[in-house]
Amino acid sequence: MLTGKYTILLLGSGGREHALAWKMAQSPALQKLWIAPGNAGTALHGENINISETNFPELGDFVIRNLVNMVVVGPEAPLVAGIFDYFQSNPLLKDVLFIGPSSAGALLEGSKDFAKSFMQKHGIPTAAYKTFDIHSLPEAKKFLKTLKAPYVLKADGLAAGKGVLICESYQNACDELDDMLLNTRFGKASEKVVIEEFLPGIEMSAFVLTDGDSYVILPEAKDYKRIGDGDTGPNTGGMGCVSPVPFYTAEFRQKVETRIIKPTINGLFKDKIPYTGFVFFGLMNVNGDPFVIEYNCRLGDPETEVILPRIQSDIIALFEAAATRNLNTCQIRLNPETALAVMLVSKGYPGDYTRGKTISGLDSLHGAFPFHAGTRYDDESNCVKTNGGRVIALMAMNHSIETARESAYLNIEHIHFDGMNFRKDIGLDLLNTQNNNTNESGF
Repeated sequence: MLTGKYTILLLGSGGREHALAWKMAQSPALQKLWIAPGNAGTALHGENINISETNFPELGDFVIRNLVNMVVVGPEAPLVAGIFDYFQSNPLLKDVLFIGPSSAGALLEGSKDFAKSFMQKHGIPTAAYKTFDIHSLPEAKKFLKTLKAPYVLKADGLAAGKGVLICESYQNACDELDDMLLNTRFGKASEKVVIEEFLPGIEMSAFVLTDGDSYVILPEAKDYKRIGDGDTGPNTGGMGCVSPVPFYTAEFRQKVETRIIKPTINGLFKDKIPYTGFVFFGLMNVNGDPFVIEYNCRLGDPETEVILPRIQSDIIALFEAAATRNLNTCQIRLNPETALAVMLVSKGYPGDYTRGKTISGLDSLHGAFPFHAGTRYDDESNCVKTNGGRVIALMAMNHSIETARESAYLNIEHIHFDGMNFRKDIGLDLLNTQNNNTNESGF
């Protein structure tokens, strides 16, 4: 039950933030929405302000001056850098309702080594691992010999979703390890590298919103990380997404909640780690058993663009309950239909790419919605232009994966920018296991 109106500051500039802005704008509790720094899509639902999401002093001053009473943090960088702690340390900011964990909680994403240690401590199923740095490089190569190919190498810190390498041979793994530790391939993020055993299975993502004690489970999703059809080529931040996930059966869902979600939330509570916000569970389904391959301290992108459209509950009501530690009073209503998003990306992504390409056709869509990721509005030419590698997440919603796919790909034909690239196979692998469960509950 909402208790008031909210002037909200949303931090971030990607597709996740456009989806959050779009969803919050549907709530009668929203009085005013500011987005820092935002993109061309978020500007359709609120007012963008030119402040970086990691400029804490300017953000704090803005909150005070504009009587903001709720802050929602989209991306991981400000959370890992400690924006929650910054607000808590300021008497003028500490009472602002805040969706995003403390820096201690954000270490679940900010340090792969911390996350693996946390899982080990609290008995959460995950792959066997060890962590190494430049001084223990010889030991790292010896450890690789104890594992079977393929090998998994993870940069310990934040690497924009690109810090995980799957190496098919021992020599390839050694070369990549040298590149990460000796040549600082991912900068400071790869000053430490986690080497994991490879878990064979199918990957998916689960999400909760938590107040640090209670939680509500959000829709699940399956994303597609590789740049090319058939999961080929280098990893990206995500090329598309589907929700719900057909193999996320009632039995598997129960295992995830019992073995992973509850122990994670209980572990944060036991370890006295303040945590209000989202937990993203990157999961591997290994012969019907779930294993955690990564945590994120925020919603995923492009997962947000398919899970928020399926939430029928008022998102601001859920945020208020989380920030006031009342989530135990909430349930969540879900739309049983399938949401499918295809990411339209710039030529060259995930490598070098150019910006400033004019985007056309966004006003010609029927049965699909464009969530802006890397876009900006150009006042001089009065048009939307590309401003990133991942440009638009085109989302369609329908009663099945097949019909949602059809809607999405038909609408892609209306959109154009120079060098536009996208995968043609989003959702194809799931067609034979289409799930018709509704999984609804009252709110």
